This record gives sequence, structure tokens and C-alpha cells, in this order.
Amino acid sequence: MSKQPKYRQVADALRREIDNGDYPPGSRLPSESELSARFSASRNTVRAGLNLLVTEGLVSSSQGLGYEVRKHEVFELNASRFENLSFPQSGDSYSTDVTNAGRRPRQTFRVEMTPAPGYVAERLNVEPGSTSVLRFCHRFVDDVPWSTQATHYPEWLVAKGPRLTEPGDIEEGTTRYLASLGVEQVGYFDEIATRMPTPDEARLLEIGAGVPVLLWTRVGYSGEQAIRCTVTTFRGDLNRMNYEIGDLSARSENEPQ
Repeated sequence: MSKQPKYRQVADALRREIDNGDYPPGSRLPSESELSARFSASRNTVRAGLNLLVTEGLVSSSQGLGYEVRKHEVFELNASRFENLSFPQSGDSYSTDVTNAGRRPRQTFRVEMTPAPGYVAERLNVEPGSTSVLRFCHRFVDDVPWSTQATHYPEWLVAKGPRLTEPGDIEEGTTRYLASLGVEQVGYFDEIATRMPTPDEARLLEIGAGVPVLLWTRVGYSGEQAIRCTVTTFRGDLNRMNYEIGDLSARSENEPQ
């Protein structure tokens, strides 16, 4: 006899069935009363098992509709190529990458002059609280919230690139725009972290219980100094990142891209 609490036995059994494809993404699980009969358990016990799967991000619940297996249409981002000007693209890197993957991009913008947060000021090597240009994007893939991206530019850069303060999209992308003005990004430094979302992040990205966010911070450098700090916040259940480093000639074409 299993020493696991009954609610964990319920969760373990349903998790195995989800993993095996018995309940594919988007399908509904049996009702609490049906599961109670199946597992010879009270509805409170069954509900505790289902809530465990909710906190793990495997299922979602909605009042009156029961429990549904989450859909995971993962978008894969090649972080090595993202913003690399040697790769041909017709617009900004996000729109190009999403379109090339056969998906549909959409994004909204907010631009403002704002004091640089401490972590941004440190990375841009400016005084904390000094003015920066914030370009904030709310991005979607196939109308599903995909990420938010907050890019801070130091105030001194505005004199060279006044379009940074324009409220809409810069069609060719900000990296290409700055390069055309002689402010070329020649390198970047990336930081990757995970945590649970803030309430604002959960609202903007429509994140359910148990789903973390992936934070990707990229600081771009010209030959002399840092020129921008970008923090992209991804839904952890819908995104995967990869990098290409070194000679990959031995890598099979059939391996995941």
C-alpha cells in the first residue's frame, strides 16, 4: 500500500496520464465527482490533488468549467542570433524571428523618460536615478501573451538617436537604427534567471498559478561603453531559449532547433 497521502496519489496518477497523452493539451479532466468515485476519495481530497497539478502548471481551473490540461505551444528563441545584424531581417528581431517560425507577431509600445532603476543604472554605468529612455514592449505570439521587454537607454544617447523617444515602433529595430548613426553594438552580456511572477507580470502575461517567469537581461555595448539594458520577461511555460557557440558542424540537422 502506498505511503503517499491520498491527494498525492490522485495527482501522481493524473500526472502520469497527462504525460502519457491520455489527456492531451486543451482537454478537460474528469469532474471532481467522477474522480472521487474512481479513486474512492472525498471531493476535498480530489480537489487537493488537482490543485497540486495547478501549482505545477500542468492544468488550469476555471469556475464552472472544471480543470483543463494546459496547452504548451512553445516558441524557441535563438538568443545567439537575436539582434545579430549579420543575419538578414526585414524589421526588428522579434517580428522577424516569430514570422520565420510560421507564427504571428503582435506588440504594443510604451515610451517614457524615467529614472533608471538601481539594477539598470549599475549595468549602464550611470548614476542611480539618472534619466533614461524606457521603451517597453508587450509582445504576443499568435495573440497569446509571450513576453514583456523593458529596454533602458542612457539619456546621453538621445542626442545621437532622437527617434529613441518616439512612442511607436522603430521599423528597422533600435539596434540597426543606432548602428546607422555610428553607435554600433559590438558585444553584449547576458544574464538568465527565473522566479515566480509579480502580480503585474501575471496580469500582463496571463500566467496561471505555478508558472514561473524567465528573465533575460542583455546589456549591449559599443566599443566604449554600455548603450542599453534590456530585460525581457517570458512566460516560463511557453518559451525555450538556445545559444549557438563554437563549431557546430557535427550537430545533426535533425536535432531540436
